[in-house]
Amino acid sequence: MKTKKNAQMQLSFGMIFSIILIVFFLAFAFFGIRAFLGVQDSAKTAKFLNDFQSDVEKVWKSEQSSENEEYSLPGKKSFACFVDFSSSARGAKNGIYNELKRAYYGKENIVFYPLDFEGTESAEIKYIDLASITENENPFCISNVNGKVKLRLVKDFSDRLVRITRIGG
Repeated sequence: MKTKKNAQMQLSFGMIFSIILIVFFLAFAFFGIRAFLGVQDSAKTAKFLNDFQSDVEKVWKSEQSSENEEYSLPGKKSFACFVDFSSSARGAKNGIYNELKRAYYGKENIVFYPLDFEGTESAEIKYIDLASITENENPFCISNVNGKVKLRLVKDFSDRLVRITRIGG
């Protein structure tokens, strides 16, 4: 005579509850890490804007200056673009002009591309000669290479405002 045996695994309520808590804590930890990294990117962008504005003001107050500067920017922002939204698009990056316009609220003249709307996307930098900067290219974009943006701040005796150029071009 053969007997049938059914294997049955029994988990107690405590074990099931523990597994649910572990999953919950892991999900919360990943969410917290992601939020912390977002705050880090926002802080790095804010530091870029603060340091850049300070350097522009320093050059603006001088009689004549030409300074090469390097700033840190989050790696997910490929370009820092100076845009004159009162003028039409032209030059190599004119295809992204309309997308950059989505981050324009009235006074902004620098926009970070690509847009992700998770932090600071655009700002106004004072004392720059936007018409001169965007004369041939609008938007005038400077590449973010390995988290670094390199540019030159220039002011001659006859200039009222600071011009921005690419280093090496």
